[in-house]
Amino acid sequence: MRLVHAVGEFVELCEGRDLLFRYVYESGVDSGESPKPYFHPLRTLAGEAVTLFRPHDHPWHTGLAMTSAYLSGENFWGGPTFVRDEGYVWLENQGRIRHEAWNEMHGDGPFLEERLSWISQAGETWIEEVRGISVGELDSARGFWSLDLSFRLTNVREQSLTFGSPTTEGRPAAGYGGLFWRGPRSFSGGEILAVDGLEGPQVMGRASPWLAYVGLHDGTGHGSTVLFVDSPTNVRFPCKWFVRNDPYACASCSFMFDEEYALEPGEELALDYRVVIGDCAWSRGRIEDYVGGLQTHSGKEP
Repeated sequence: MRLVHAVGEFVELCEGRDLLFRYVYESGVDSGESPKPYFHPLRTLAGEAVTLFRPHDHPWHTGLAMTSAYLSGENFWGGPTFVRDEGYVWLENQGRIRHEAWNEMHGDGPFLEERLSWISQAGETWIEEVRGISVGELDSARGFWSLDLSFRLTNVREQSLTFGSPTTEGRPAAGYGGLFWRGPRSFSGGEILAVDGLEGPQVMGRASPWLAYVGLHDGTGHGSTVLFVDSPTNVRFPCKWFVRNDPYACASCSFMFDEEYALEPGEELALDYRVVIGDCAWSRGRIEDYVGGLQTHSGKEP
């Protein structure tokens, strides 16, 4: 594997000549879309893209990104804000997540560590973040690789910060926030799987240590699987999931789905996730075997 750094723009990871991901840390999008770093494209080892960037229906959806729809009244998600008893309203409250510097960047692993600032629309820094990006596994024989992500968010404001969602503001089944993925348009109608036999729309708002989305690609007709694994060390583990396959494919590891989370001044919120990008449509049995193997390796419940 090799890293390619376009200084001031993005970092790419390649396996031989094949692109696995591009991580764009200077997005250049409009301020109304709450600029933030993002992964796009994310690709399987077979070369299929499993992310979508700036779809016309929600241009603030940018592949795979850490974000927040509601943070003490500020919108780091982009677009309009859901207001209780009013619905979605365009407000002057779009924050941004700004890249500050790379602490580390090396191909051993490979591993990236980035410093970022969460800045309100008024220009105040509310959160200082340290983000880790690494590849946990790459298994060509079994056709998958995994992206390990760590987020360390420290409240540098002089007052408490509250993470919420449109659901905490009164809209049912809209508890999105945190790590968010938007899948390709061809993934619409795909298969959603979670723990204990949960599947399809019933997964919305349910707690599960993992969530898998299986979709098909236009052109080739091939299937791919994207598996999100929550960490036992995360707050409110297992998280509740915001997930849809209609009218489009998306998923969010939402620790604030229907309950606000307060981060006090000087406190750190630590979040860790594994995202597995697999060739082909994985069965429930294969997914459960994989997650069970992680449990055995870590000695913890998944």
